[in-house]
Amino acid sequence: MPTAKKILIITGDAGESFEILYACHRLREAGCKPVIAAPQVKRMNLVMHDFEPGWDTYVERKGYLVESDISFDEVDTADYDALLMPGGRAPEYLRNDARVIKIVKDFFDAGKYIFAICHGSQILVTAGLVDKRKIACYEHVKFEVEACGGIYVANDEAVQDGKIVTGKTWQSHPEFYKIVFSCLEAQ
Repeated sequence: MPTAKKILIITGDAGESFEILYACHRLREAGCKPVIAAPQVKRMNLVMHDFEPGWDTYVERKGYLVESDISFDEVDTADYDALLMPGGRAPEYLRNDARVIKIVKDFFDAGKYIFAICHGSQILVTAGLVDKRKIACYEHVKFEVEACGGIYVANDEAVQDGKIVTGKTWQSHPEFYKIVFSCLEAQ
């Protein structure tokens, strides 16, 4: 029997509840082993982003709690088949953590798949991995992507460019995970 693919999920406090929990459940359902890495091993406070009539941007509410499995210091990228970076506000500060950038670059240099959804693309930007690549992300990350040479994809919910797969928001899950699982099966 083949061993389950291990997928590293990078997040922290204020990660998007739905994107993190949905990823864990879908990956487990497919026989994969998701491992959540965070700045430290602890119970994290997740958030829920939603849209309210009359608001010009999304609203944020307290979300679920989730336990990280390992800290960034414990990550050995050789142990994983792919990397997933969910959104929320966590990527906003995680992109400034040198450990996170090293992890992302190590996955890229090893030719492994990197999956990012919503604000998770902010980490791709900081790692220097969007130049001349098609990127689907939350519309308010568009400027960062384009300023760093990326090609913002407006008309597709999710897109694959080489070994990088990106999606716009949790509303893009059907299209995003269709590509994610296609990549994992082909691997």
